[in-house]
Amino acid sequence: MMKVNKKIIGVTLASSLTLSSLSFTTGNNKVEAKKDPEKAKNVIVLVMDGVSSSTTTLARWYKGEPLAMDEILTGGVRTYSADSAITDSAPAGTALATGNKSNDKFVGVLPEKVTTPGVDQSLADNPYKPVANVLEGAKISGKATGIVSTSEIQHATPAAFSSHAENRSNYDNIAEQQVYQDMDVVLGGGKNSLLPANRKDGENLLDTIENRGYDFVETREELLNSKSKKLWGSFAPSAMAYDMDRSQTKPEEPTLAEMTKKGIDTLSKDKDGFFLFVEGSKPDWAAHANDTIGMISDTLAFDDAVKEALEFAKKDKNTMVIAVSDHGNSGISIGNQNTSGSYSYMPVSTYIDPLKPAKMTLEGALSQLKADKSNALEVAALYGIVSPSAEETKAIKESSNLSKTLVQLLATRANIGFTSGGHTGEDLFMYSYGPGKPVGFVENTDIAHSVASAMGFDLKKLDSQLFVDAEEAFKGASISIDTTNKENPVLVVKQGKTTAEFPVNKDIVIINGKEKDLRSVTVQSNGIFYVSKEAIQSVKNGK
Repeated sequence: MMKVNKKIIGVTLASSLTLSSLSFTTGNNKVEAKKDPEKAKNVIVLVMDGVSSSTTTLARWYKGEPLAMDEILTGGVRTYSADSAITDSAPAGTALATGNKSNDKFVGVLPEKVTTPGVDQSLADNPYKPVANVLEGAKISGKATGIVSTSEIQHATPAAFSSHAENRSNYDNIAEQQVYQDMDVVLGGGKNSLLPANRKDGENLLDTIENRGYDFVETREELLNSKSKKLWGSFAPSAMAYDMDRSQTKPEEPTLAEMTKKGIDTLSKDKDGFFLFVEGSKPDWAAHANDTIGMISDTLAFDDAVKEALEFAKKDKNTMVIAVSDHGNSGISIGNQNTSGSYSYMPVSTYIDPLKPAKMTLEGALSQLKADKSNALEVAALYGIVSPSAEETKAIKESSNLSKTLVQLLATRANIGFTSGGHTGEDLFMYSYGPGKPVGFVENTDIAHSVASAMGFDLKKLDSQLFVDAEEAFKGASISIDTTNKENPVLVVKQGKTTAEFPVNKDIVIINGKEKDLRSVTVQSNGIFYVSKEAIQSVKNGK
């Protein structure tokens, strides 16, 4: 396994510069940024996965007071993908991170097909080509970077901000790229994908994380006590617990707000600024299950994270904050068929009071179910079905699918409607604050460009620097692919007396046996290797 000592190269962009003007010059030369009302030193993007507008409304009523997000409502966002009116998280995340519409399952790469009216057909001219994201731009601009998530960090949305893959399920490649992206803060679930026993290539990414100077933490206490400038937190093998369940099932896990605050505190030590991505992942999972309690639980947890970001931004006065949902889910409605003739005189309590007895989300309650299901009524009570009627008791005891039965019973009690167990295609609210913030009714792709502009670079120019087809770049050279480890192929380029090796998913090149650090990862997508102009120049220079 390769062990790499990373060098930190700081470059601050003035408002008049673009990435292309840097030409990947190394060294310690810096350009002092000038204050500009449209430029931000720091950017925090927060995504609440699968949260429809009815979910935030319900969460507000449940909380009984305004949300932190309410204060910064600035517009709306359209969420469709390149080939569907209803997007999945992978193309939605890709749009928010790279400014490009894409297809289902695609992470940080261009679409194979475009069928949605109004979407640029030429995007499909280079299918599967990796495209630069805002985190990569921030890093090359000299800023500290980080991602936070309550799901596996390899999950679709955080992956779109930190990697490039043909399919969102390719956790091996996503995890490896994330490790070699050399971010300063990574917090969330997903430890399994770092362990050699769970990886097809057998690599121990935990060793790599340690070699790269991270303080690796696994509990809330370790996180809060860490003083490191490089921090990697893996708090669960896969996803973390729902916020409502945490104190009872996983008290050692930090909250999303705590991870967000720690991320901000750590990244803000960089005098050049920072970019932080935060995802509240599990409202989406709850919505897929029509779990009203889970949706409320983690939407409110997300709002607490927004509050942390806003508190920092208000004090700092040079930080952009954007909070948005990537898509709707479940078709949740406050009101259902039972209220068709009575909605006009039903008070808020009619919808909220039946939800208050719940002590755990659906996932949390079902985790307490005995193998023989003898405690089904106790589990139902944990989920808020207290003092069940004779009809409800019969339904619980005789249920062959207790999960479905419980969510239906609670929804009926609270007069909540659901139209789907999948995503939905409605327009959603956008919340933003600070210099350069987007306002109005925008495309999800516009958010990426607003973020890039606020940090002083252009995504298209950045993309032309980071991802060049290696075969085109090294025309005339001898090019081969070493598949000794078929799960981790290596691009080999021989040009004159120079032999360069580019391990896939890593930010290094080995030239004539000497390892050199790069500022972006090499990606293989749809069989094609993509390398940066920095890497190309290194080969031409022979060093």
